Amino acid sequence: MRLTSDFVVSATLRRAAGEGAFAALRHRGETQAGAIFIVVDCLDGTGVLYGPAPQASYDDRPSERLFVRLHAEERVTRDVIEARLEKELRFDPDCYILEIEDRQGRPFVEIIPST
Repeated sequence: MRLTSDFVVSATLRRAAGEGAFAALRHRGETQAGAIFIVVDCLDGTGVLYGPAPQASYDDRPSERLFVRLHAEERVTRDVIEARLEKELRFDPDCYILEIEDRQGRPFVEIIPST
């Protein structure tokens, strides 16, 4: 059984706060299965955007939520992140967007390498 989106979001917010990062829910999505996007602001004018991993990544872990970086560069400007989020919200207004401010760039979720 896969964890619900609201559970994953809540756990991620608590984990980030527990590790000393500021984290907030920016956009609330569909409780059970809304896609989750995570913006990590590195507080230096750059950031990283993570989104749901492709379904093929779940073959051996069907109950987990996995994430991938949604751009090729290690970090991008805020404008790049905001442009991608606008597209995602137009496509799926029921998605979650978490905002994390962390100088170390930690997303506090499991990241798999993008292919």
